[in-house]
Amino acid sequence: MSPAANTLATATSPYLRQHADNPVHWRQWSAEALDEAVRRDVPILLSIGYAACHWCHVMAHESFEDAEVAAAANADFVCIKVDREERPDLDAVYMNATVAMTGQGGWPMTCFLTPDGRPFFCGTYYPRPQFLQLLTAVAHTWRTQRDDVEQASDQVAGELRRMAAGLPGGGPEIEPALCDHAVAAILGDEDTERGGFGRAPKFPPSALLEALLRTHERTRSPVPLAAVERTGVAMARGGIYDQLAGGFARYSVDADWVVPHFEKMLYDNALLLRAYAHWARRTGDPLARRVAAETASFLINDLADGHMFTSSLDADAAGSEGSTYVWTPAQLREVLGEDDGAWAARVFAVTERGTFEHGSSVLQLPADPDDPQRFERVRGALLAERSTRVQPPRDDKVVTAWNGLAITALAEASVALDDPGLLEAAVRCATVIVDLHFVDGRLRRASLGGVVGDSAAILEDHAALATGLLTLHQLTGDGSWLATAAELVGLAQGHFADPDRPGRWFDSADDAEQLMVRPSDPLDGATPSGASLIAEALLTIGHMIDGDWAGRYGEDAAETLLAHSPLLAKAPRSAGHWLAVAEAAVRGPLQVAVATADASSPLLAAARRMAPGGTIVVGGPVDSSPLLAGRDRVGAADAAYVCRGRVCDLPVTSAKDLANALGVSG
Repeated sequence: MSPAANTLATATSPYLRQHADNPVHWRQWSAEALDEAVRRDVPILLSIGYAACHWCHVMAHESFEDAEVAAAANADFVCIKVDREERPDLDAVYMNATVAMTGQGGWPMTCFLTPDGRPFFCGTYYPRPQFLQLLTAVAHTWRTQRDDVEQASDQVAGELRRMAAGLPGGGPEIEPALCDHAVAAILGDEDTERGGFGRAPKFPPSALLEALLRTHERTRSPVPLAAVERTGVAMARGGIYDQLAGGFARYSVDADWVVPHFEKMLYDNALLLRAYAHWARRTGDPLARRVAAETASFLINDLADGHMFTSSLDADAAGSEGSTYVWTPAQLREVLGEDDGAWAARVFAVTERGTFEHGSSVLQLPADPDDPQRFERVRGALLAERSTRVQPPRDDKVVTAWNGLAITALAEASVALDDPGLLEAAVRCATVIVDLHFVDGRLRRASLGGVVGDSAAILEDHAALATGLLTLHQLTGDGSWLATAAELVGLAQGHFADPDRPGRWFDSADDAEQLMVRPSDPLDGATPSGASLIAEALLTIGHMIDGDWAGRYGEDAAETLLAHSPLLAKAPRSAGHWLAVAEAAVRGPLQVAVATADASSPLLAAARRMAPGGTIVVGGPVDSSPLLAGRDRVGAADAAYVCRGRVCDLPVTSAKDLANALGVSG
């Protein structure tokens, strides 16, 4: 039976649509595609990537657009293309297989599977000659050594199931000493000269920064704050940060944050916005404030599609990596004139030798210039010129989890920057996401152009969106956000909790497509794990709702943190968001209920400004929310009630007394 032609033109993923014109007969992952492999009795060629991935484009141009490669692939395989951002469950299963076989992973991911989905050979990027040889060798092996292939795939499947067993049972209690241990281990890996943690390539450690800020607030130690400042400054002044338009690239290929891998991801920028806004709110640092404001503007100006936020900007423009962003001294002079061009070259560290390819340089900002007006004029002129260049394509897919992260970050930044417009943007996004991505009572993973895809939401989608909605409830007082967050958390508890291991969670739902292994990865990576995100949502909502439900949330939060405490004890750099949630938990978490009839109450504003990260802050008239039940103003004065867990202090009526109660500077 001849294979069907390429079917990706109807996909809801821009990444898949990029491959719709390939001569390779790609199809989406589906029962029909798997059935075709069974009918033809051929292995599956599975290629997993994402739209902003530079090496995915390279392999596509070299191999997937090549007629000879396509002929070999179509003849001997069923070819399936997957967007890892749309199907993170598939990505997780086969990435674990790739790492188990090769010791490393990455994208594009290239896997060869039996017709029932068991992997027997995996890798990442292959240049065309090697890939063509690989196709021939795998097809020959399938035909002539089938028993060996079946045995190898069984061994890999067994290893994946063993890995899925996860953490050993039991762990240390969640208490300040465990957090201090984790922080000490993290700081031991800090690059104190260049900022960040570990060696090149360096990824923005957003979750670690947020956790260290919370540690500083709990302990008042300057040490974790100094680490945040070193990394925050290094990234903000390096090439990983867009010095003209704001926003961060995916990672730096070097240890000095100079040359980025140029794609810009929604999730990175949402997480970094939260960290920089928190740093700005805690210290008033002008660089932190500026970077937070510019990153928020980048989200709204460059990634917004209507009111929701799209996934990424590509690393490439017209097939050339970074070409939109880099400059030579001659280009600066051409745009700005001799004097301003020479000045800009000094300010942005653009040299004749260059820091990137072909003598070009990525813009850096080693120090703030002494002429701010000139700087803004020059920056505006360069940005205008840059807008005439070929721009990187945008992946317009809207992912629920990452929009949840953006909602939280924009809402928190609205407080740090005293910018109500950011809260309004968060509310608009949440309104559309909830309306569009809830279908027949269940949450979906992604949409494109207002059309919701078929991919079911995973744990991180429910948890990140729930936390975003809980943040909105605290800042707006709108009870509908709390109700929807409770619905999301209830769905997570009902469909993702491991019934056999209290505190453990699966990443895919119990009624989702059954894969070879049900994904369950508790480690925080580029984004927080679904399990650490649901721990945050449970901890927060458990202190915002009355009744039996509150007790169930609290129990699940405690069990989740305890089940994953071994990560804080043994692998804290892979548990940054776990540490941030643990820091909130050991403080109670803190709750502040401000009794006031005035939405613009100075005491409520002070509570939001001063509260340590992870604190729950609500305000309004008595009985307007569960935290305000029976709590009223004191005489004619607004009153703040500070609680730690279920234990509450006497009310205070001044910002100074509130600061003392919270253990922070006013």
